[in-house]
This record gives sequence, structure tokens and C-alpha cells, in this order.
Amino acid sequence: MLPSHGRYDYLPWAQRPRQSWPGGRKLAVYLGVNLEHFAFGEGLGAELAPGGPQPDILNYAWRDYGNRVGAWRLLQMLDELSLPATVLLNSAMYGYAPDLVAAHRARGDEIAGHGRTNSERQSILPEAEEAAMIAESTAAITAHEGAAPRGWLSPWIAESRVTPDLLAEAGYRYTLNWCMDDQPVWMRTRAGRLLAIPYPQEANDIPSIVGRKDGAEQFADLLIADFAERMRQVADGLPQVMGIALHPYIVGQPYRLRALRRALTVIAGQREAVWITTAGGVFDHCMTWPEGALR
Repeated sequence: MLPSHGRYDYLPWAQRPRQSWPGGRKLAVYLGVNLEHFAFGEGLGAELAPGGPQPDILNYAWRDYGNRVGAWRLLQMLDELSLPATVLLNSAMYGYAPDLVAAHRARGDEIAGHGRTNSERQSILPEAEEAAMIAESTAAITAHEGAAPRGWLSPWIAESRVTPDLLAEAGYRYTLNWCMDDQPVWMRTRAGRLLAIPYPQEANDIPSIVGRKDGAEQFADLLIADFAERMRQVADGLPQVMGIALHPYIVGQPYRLRALRRALTVIAGQREAVWITTAGGVFDHCMTWPEGALR
């Protein structure tokens, strides 16, 4: 037997219960907008080009463009298309760009935990330090938003062997870390159940544009094709979740934003046929399904 995480069981796709999203719709779509702040001259960070010795001005400034400019243009587009968002928030953003977080708050967007900063990985921390990091990020969001976040995405989707346990113990109800299904899946933790809601690794601008070097139009075409194929698939009666992961320093660049608008306009134009929501909205609706509808 191979080593196993023991968090969930295998369930063939064809054997899933046939539930529905609100209005009898079968496809739920949500946007995960990553608002991230990075340390200057140290730590982790995506790269536009191979970085040199620290301080790596080229890549630091490229990422900072997202908070200064790109995120505001993305917000404008979301308003134009009447699209909600789940904000995946580094808590360091409260100290660095509080006006940006406030703009999402004013829209009624969901705020989910995304660590302190994407300059670090929680997977390498001792358990007590990881728990303290989760607690620090959670406390900052709770203080500013007036309610604790219910969902979590680890910086760099990095987990230790006890991360799901720590999240459940900290009061989290769902995680976006486990990208193994097109439906939510219950995970076992030492503190009870934690819902894994699908978060994309393909319909995601970092793996696509930074990793595979896809162009802006290619990324937009990817989103449209993913959406169209899912719309075809849900005719089998099985509900799906389509997440779209966005980083303002990437898609907030003008030419990429133009291509993204093309893709999101297609999706927004189908809002009568699909449920456009937030990750938290998916969680809430799953709680209305009968016991055993999710495994």
C-alpha cells in the first residue's frame, strides 16, 4: 500500500448524487481574486523574468503594480460586469493597501484568508508557528471585516501534514488548497469536517501565464473553453464548481485585462443558466443539501 493522507475517500464521478445549485442550475462559477503583498528584498514571489540578486527590483515592482494599478482596473471591470468575487487576502494588505481592501468590502465581496504574505510558505513552519500564523492572519481579517473568514487558501497552496487540522481548529469551514475534484469534498481532520471547494490550477493566471507562458488571448480562450465544456458536461445532471483564479499584477496589465474582459463577458452573459457566486456561497448552499450528498 502506498502512503495515504487519509483525508478523503475515492468516489467515482458517475456515482455522485445529483444535487443542484440555486434555481436548479448545475454549474457554479466564482472568481478568486488574490490580493497579495510581498517583502522587499527577500522571500518568495512570482517572476516576470529570472530575478537577479536581491533586491530584485524588476520582479518586486512588477508585483506591486498589481496593488497600485491592476487591482483597481480589475475592480472596475467586475463592477461593469456585475460579478462578485472571493478575495484571497494576505493580511499584510491591511497595512499596505487598506483602501484596496475597503473597495472590495464596499462591493460586498467575500474576504477569505490567504496567510500573512506570499513571501512565505506555511508548509515549512513547525506546527506551533503555523498555528500562530493562521491565528495572526485570521485575527487581522476579523478585526477589519467584523467577522472571521470562513475559507482559506494557503500562500502558494503550501500545506504541512497538519494544515487541514489547524484550519479546522481555527474555525475555518472550507479550504481551497486541495484541487482534486470538480465538486466540493468533505475532508477529515482531527477537529471534524472541513469542506474542500474546488480551486483551479488550470484556469489560473499564474500556472497559465507565468508557468506555461500562455499569452493573454490564450488564457482568455482557456477560460471560455473550460466554461463551455463544463456547460456541456453538466447536462449529465452532476453539479460542478468552476473557479477562476486571478492575480492583479498579472491580469491587471492592460492588454491582459482586455482579453480577460472578453472571457468574463461570455460567462456573465450566461448568468441565467449558471450560478455566479463566491466560494462562501458554494459552502452555504452545500450546507442545504442532505447528509451524504457530499463525500
